[in-house]
Amino acid sequence: MWLVPLHYWWWVLALVLIAGEVVAPGFFLLWIGIAAAMMGVIAWIVPGLGALAQAVLFVILAFASCAFYWRFVRMRLARGDDPVAATLGRRGEQLIGQRYVLVEAIANGRGKARVGDGQWLVEGPDLPAGTEVEVIGVEGTMLKVRPVR
Repeated sequence: MWLVPLHYWWWVLALVLIAGEVVAPGFFLLWIGIAAAMMGVIAWIVPGLGALAQAVLFVILAFASCAFYWRFVRMRLARGDDPVAATLGRRGEQLIGQRYVLVEAIANGRGKARVGDGQWLVEGPDLPAGTEVEVIGVEGTMLKVRPVR
């Protein structure tokens, strides 16, 4: 009978748990999967480790990896160090400070500017089409602009 070394089963369990994280995200299956992968390495290095010792060690590694996530990774994500992540989902705020060209003159305080392959409504002083403007603020979907000097 063909037997698969035990450390391979730990690595298969790790892949299943990490795949489960992809299907149903929540962060904990990932960290438990990492603990299973570490257990596979330990079972490979120490092949004589008994089943009970492996189970206990796996539980300890799973709790330790989840605690590591909870203490360090989660705190870093919650802190909001990444300026791009702070404006994720708020495209208008990402445009502040950028320069664009008016495709429609600003008349009575409103016009349009080319942003990428589209056009955005802009608000600012009356300016002719073709003028370069800088985004200084956002109000809903309206970009507040001023002429570039």
